[in-house]
Amino acid sequence: MVGALRDLQRISFEAYLALEEKAQARHELVDGVLYAMAGASSNHNLLVTNVSGLLWNKARGSGCRVFSSDMKLRVDAFTSYYPDVMVVCETDKAEYYKERPCLLVEVLSPSTEATDRREKLAKYRQIPSLRAYVLIDSLSRRVEAYYREGQNWLYLDVMGEGSVPIPCPEMSLCLDEVYEGLDVPYERPADEA
Repeated sequence: MVGALRDLQRISFEAYLALEEKAQARHELVDGVLYAMAGASSNHNLLVTNVSGLLWNKARGSGCRVFSSDMKLRVDAFTSYYPDVMVVCETDKAEYYKERPCLLVEVLSPSTEATDRREKLAKYRQIPSLRAYVLIDSLSRRVEAYYREGQNWLYLDVMGEGSVPIPCPEMSLCLDEVYEGLDVPYERPADEA
């Protein structure tokens, strides 16, 4: 045998916080295992900036707070992510992480799309305070959203033009504003679909 197998030890959220405070690069914690985060594209950054600005402008004076990219979200005792955009309207006093978001937004990129659609969707839906999870495509004008309706989740898919309702702060995200300043086609190129 060339290499030796070893047990992968899970770390707690508290141990993760201590490590992340000293780390040179950011990591997400998934079921107790650290995963390094990669950098983002220009489109990704512009989309996060546009959406954060739109949400912040509407949230002003409402008691809701908008966080982007650098604020940790504690999902459970062994899982923490850095959502692209997070809105918190409840009291959530921790300084370096939040636990009670009402809205989470992830910008899809080729390297993160599968994780955002499956793993994060499943984990985020477990958060009792979450009212909506929004996915924004960075390669075409498409925004998808999942909305909590009692015990069920509803799905909305808007492509090209139109708007997506946001429950907190109560508003709509117009695709023209979300994609302002980006040269993104209305549909994904066939080789990217």
